Amino acid sequence: MPTSLNPMDWFSAPAGPKPAELPVLTNAQGVKLLWSSSIGAAEGFFFSPILAGDSVYAASRAGNVTRLEAATGKSRWRISVGKRISSGVGSDGALVVVAADDGEVFALDAQSGAVKWRSRVSSEVLAQPKLSDGLVLVRSADSKIFAFGIEDGKRRWVYQRPAAALIVRSPVGLTPHLGAVYAGFSGGKLVAISLADGVARWEATVALPKGATELERVTDIVGDPSAQGREVCSAAYQGRVACYDSQNGNQMWSREMSTLTGVSFDARYAFVSDDKGAVHALDRGNGRSVWKQDRLAYRQLSLPVPLGTEVAVGDLQGYVHFVARESGAFLGRVATDGSAVRAAPIRLAEGLLVQTRNGGLYALNLQ
Repeated sequence: MPTSLNPMDWFSAPAGPKPAELPVLTNAQGVKLLWSSSIGAAEGFFFSPILAGDSVYAASRAGNVTRLEAATGKSRWRISVGKRISSGVGSDGALVVVAADDGEVFALDAQSGAVKWRSRVSSEVLAQPKLSDGLVLVRSADSKIFAFGIEDGKRRWVYQRPAAALIVRSPVGLTPHLGAVYAGFSGGKLVAISLADGVARWEATVALPKGATELERVTDIVGDPSAQGREVCSAAYQGRVACYDSQNGNQMWSREMSTLTGVSFDARYAFVSDDKGAVHALDRGNGRSVWKQDRLAYRQLSLPVPLGTEVAVGDLQGYVHFVARESGAFLGRVATDGSAVRAAPIRLAEGLLVQTRNGGLYALNLQ
């Protein structure tokens, strides 16, 4: 098993960079709390809820999994899998999937919470499982991707590759799209893998290792790749953000930038929180800078998520910030429970949902 590092720890160390003071907002828009709930603490892990149909599913480190009505937050069921869970929830609306830190995978009936099947991967799971094309896709921390049948939990295929000696400990995930699943690996590699058989279709180098020391040369892919149409984008720590043709892996553009959370996009722009706490909007066509919001320096920002005319991003103190999609100007912000919002906000039919490190679920809407 390779040695892992968590760069987030550097920012919270006594000698680390001090988070910027919150900027004073003039003429800020109000933020409405639609509902809130509590599922249980994430501890040092990344937990993200998921919206599937008219329900939200969420999990906690202690092993609790819950189903809530997306519109009201009303609880439909809550169960414990009896083990410590190490990642967020995957669901297609019929099945709900979580994984324990010993590699056991639990598939629950989305309507009742009853366990339908169990399976196992080779090590701890840090990223959300994904469901697509009749498969449950689970990535283990030892750089393996397992595909299980949705109905029976039987293993269909495994994709694996060697990891670097030193890797970033982060929930680098998977993105299924148009018959393939896209995954990033250490050494700055992005791979397109066929969902049908687990065979790699193409591989691209998002970033090349640079520097004299092993630490300086860490260029792991972080976050989930973003895919839309024929475009897939990915980002590397101490590396670049780059977009590719999803059919053949040809690079469309790249931009030097280091991030811990990956890249998101909408129809026009790609959005990145860099590792110094600046939020960037890049032109999806060529990667050129549209705007940069740098007044949240070292606040350990989540992945920014576009919501229409605004972009939402969480921070280490549980604040959710809203900035204008076209300019990056602050529109509003709201406090949650004071603990970090590490995972990306989740879009709802109205507003967004965040899960805090202490286990708070907050459905919010900019007024």
